[in-house]
Amino acid sequence: MRSQPANRISKKGLRVWRLYGMIQTIILAVLAIGGGVLTYFLEGPWWIYAVETVLLLIIGYLLIILFPKVRWMRWRYEVRDSEIELQHGIFIVKRTLIPMVRVQHVDTSQGPILRKYGLAEISISTAATVHTIPALIMAEADELRGRISVLARVAEDDV
Repeated sequence: MRSQPANRISKKGLRVWRLYGMIQTIILAVLAIGGGVLTYFLEGPWWIYAVETVLLLIIGYLLIILFPKVRWMRWRYEVRDSEIELQHGIFIVKRTLIPMVRVQHVDTSQGPILRKYGLAEISISTAATVHTIPALIMAEADELRGRISVLARVAEDDV
């Protein structure tokens, strides 16, 4: 098996994913509070509050601390002359090779949170799928988009 792809995504991506985890945890907390209020009015057992609290703490830890760290550590990519290699995953590490001759177009995008951190993501479209490289520094994303576009054109001309 080949060695891992050489490039990592930006360390700022870890902060962004933790922020997403906080937002998800807050939404779950609001739902848990709503469930607790409903349980209170229906005169349910008191231990439901304890179970909700423990579950919320565990899920918060997973979404805010553990999963973003593992995801960041596993995310790697490498752009070669004839292919793009991606590696990502939390529980199952997935490695993907995208031949340059299959690349149809390349986009960069950023939402408000990525923009705040100066990050963007690249979407690489083939006939069958769209592959994404998340959390790249904006200048790096623009340079990589241009490089992949040139390499895809060169690979297409060679065929």
